[in-house]
Amino acid sequence: MSNCNEKNDNSIVGILRVILALQQNACPDNCLDTCDRPVLGGGSGCLICNTRPVMLYTCCGNGQPWAMPVTKDDTSACTTASETCSTVFRVEKVEGDAATFRVLAPNPDTTSLYPYVSTNSFFTMDLDCCCALRCLSDTYIECV
Repeated sequence: MSNCNEKNDNSIVGILRVILALQQNACPDNCLDTCDRPVLGGGSGCLICNTRPVMLYTCCGNGQPWAMPVTKDDTSACTTASETCSTVFRVEKVEGDAATFRVLAPNPDTTSLYPYVSTNSFFTMDLDCCCALRCLSDTYIECV
């Protein structure tokens, strides 16, 4: 397993670039259910998906997903998902070996077809510190 100080070719960067491009050009075709499938999925409850939510795992995270506050004013440390922290993100920008993510929060409307809502909380991560990426089902996020 690599550590955060090693510089190496990180395939996670490539996958995040693909996800970002797909989100910027969302289209409703169906394909294999992998992180780098060439289009965002659409289904009976999702006319057009615009987001491929991801969970990130760091080299030093002991198998726990990365967590961040759901508001940019919250300065508390996050170690797991809670009412104030989330482990689900939307990639917004990839530059070099770093990516900027938007924190997604659970949708408070339990009757909604869409499991997440957009927040105003963002962070940038050095992707050399990211050792695993988990893609969740494509969805629609308002206001992104």
